[in-house]
Amino acid sequence: MSSMLIAALVIGGMATLFGALLGYASVHYKVEGDPITDKIDQILPQTQCGQCGYPGCRPYAEAISNEGAAINLCPPGGETVMVSLADLLDREPVALEQEERPPSLALIDEKTCIGCTLCIQACPVDAILGAAKLMHTVIATECTGCELCLAPCPVDCITMEPIPTDITDWSWPDPDMFKVAA
Repeated sequence: MSSMLIAALVIGGMATLFGALLGYASVHYKVEGDPITDKIDQILPQTQCGQCGYPGCRPYAEAISNEGAAINLCPPGGETVMVSLADLLDREPVALEQEERPPSLALIDEKTCIGCTLCIQACPVDAILGAAKLMHTVIATECTGCELCLAPCPVDCITMEPIPTDITDWSWPDPDMFKVAA
């Protein structure tokens, strides 16, 4: 046999052996995620805005689950998320740390935009499209309204506009609003 064929067979055999070893290790040593953290993460709005003081929704969920962090730090989720977290974790609902804001969308004034790309770098969900020294725009379906693009803009060409409600996302008001004082 030629030395080239022997080398190919040895490398092929080693690749098979290491592949089998990795396959066995991935099944045998599988690390299960924390189910409570997963449930908390599912409740959070996934805006990845950092307004809670954590770099994203998953780190905030881990902090709530593992460190007992407050459940009222998520402005985009508002009272709905806070109440859901209180129910899940058997905690008492508390007032929101920050003011709850209606869902909003970033809009860029195309006449004022100088194309500095600072807003693109600040956007955690890549909802801003543009290039250096060219006009930018916001992909409305991707924008989470986190407002992280406002501060870095040197010409203040970004505004937050409330998302109008229509028949697809309108909901009945809370019945507690209509209680008459006795």
